[in-house]
Amino acid sequence: ESCSCNIMCPCWLPIETVKMDQGWCDSAFLFRVQRGQSGKLDLSGLAVAVAMDFPGPTLASGKGTARVYLDDQANPAQRLELEAIFQGRKGGGMQGLGSLVEKWLPTKSAKISVQEKDGELTATVGDFGQIRSKRLKNKFGRIVRLHNVTLLGASPIDLAPSGSVWRDPEMPRSFRTESGGVGKVSWKGG
Repeated sequence: ESCSCNIMCPCWLPIETVKMDQGWCDSAFLFRVQRGQSGKLDLSGLAVAVAMDFPGPTLASGKGTARVYLDDQANPAQRLELEAIFQGRKGGGMQGLGSLVEKWLPTKSAKISVQEKDGELTATVGDFGQIRSKRLKNKFGRIVRLHNVTLLGASPIDLAPSGSVWRDPEMPRSFRTESGGVGKVSWKGG
């Protein structure tokens, strides 16, 4: 996850009244399905990006606009299933966040390329944007990690300041990010 807030996304905290740094928040999420299936449909090895805009002043205010970007390697059945999962319509980790989105823009298929080396991640999502993050380390070289908070079901979360750029002309605004977090999730839907 990377978002337009400073240092650390306040939405990770279990406090509904936390205000977004700028009074609004834009974010880009990258998901890589290492192993997974929905029903009997294998989703392993695919990547998905989600861009979201929330006008604020808090995440709980909802009224978001979002779009799902699917790996162009996904077949039509995988595309339909991934869209439902990442819009939160299948339960699981995206259900809560997805319920705060008032307008889902039509899903797009895009080439998603991901490089990761030495704690630094760069993902390019077609011509729409680039997600960049680097795990934050303390003066002893240890990753700075948050425990007992969740980001879409991930806990712990490694702080990973970001430098993402998103340019989807159908989203409410183009944006840059500063805050970021990295974690592993295991979801089961309804």
